[in-house]
Amino acid sequence: MTARDTLVVVPAYNESGAVGDVVRALLDAGLDCVVVDDGSKDNTAEVARSAGAHVVVLPLNLGVGGALRCGFRYAVDRGYTRVVQCDADGQHPPSEIVRLLEVQAQEEAHLVIGSRFLDGSSDYEIGRARRLMMRVLSGIIKRSSGLRLNDTTSGFRCIAEPLLGEFSLSYPVHYLGDTFEAALVAARSGYRVIETPIHIRKRQAGNASASTLAAIRFIVRAVIASLAGLTFEIRSLDEVTAE
Repeated sequence: MTARDTLVVVPAYNESGAVGDVVRALLDAGLDCVVVDDGSKDNTAEVARSAGAHVVVLPLNLGVGGALRCGFRYAVDRGYTRVVQCDADGQHPPSEIVRLLEVQAQEEAHLVIGSRFLDGSSDYEIGRARRLMMRVLSGIIKRSSGLRLNDTTSGFRCIAEPLLGEFSLSYPVHYLGDTFEAALVAARSGYRVIETPIHIRKRQAGNASASTLAAIRFIVRAVIASLAGLTFEIRSLDEVTAE
């Protein structure tokens, strides 16, 4: 696979301060990108379009999962076979995207998760409560699928066909569904899921959409949903390849 098979999907909500620089950096690296404006109240869409991105504007705020599913559908409809999720706040340098793509190709993985906590990654500070809840999420994934993940809430990922096609049809809108639940469902459905260490930067502009307290509340909700079997569903790898 080459960069021309790949689309970088950038979900963005009120990110006019950073999204232009993100788009220009991606284009300078030879990467195609689409910015999904998730009902922003500022001029995120105009800034992204002026910087050279393809732009899809959602009429209301769906949340990052809904924006990503829209981006995945956009990619599949245009013949891309891989996507990379990239934040609009400048935390993910293009050089790290290239590394994700290289790992995906070498390992023939369907989902490559950029981990902030593996040896070789950059230092990433996280509160004790949030780290504890992430360990709980890791334990759930391990028990349910046998997969050991260190970073269950990383939003920096490469997704390749046929998993991309499945995610474009069925992907959770709720917060953390796009990270923890997506990894759980993919692994449980027989797709190859791996982690690789990454280096990320501090947010270049704007503010995070969820506070630490809100994030912990969402993690607790994700734990309850997964234990209750309320995850979304996709076709297994065996079902897809048998067609």
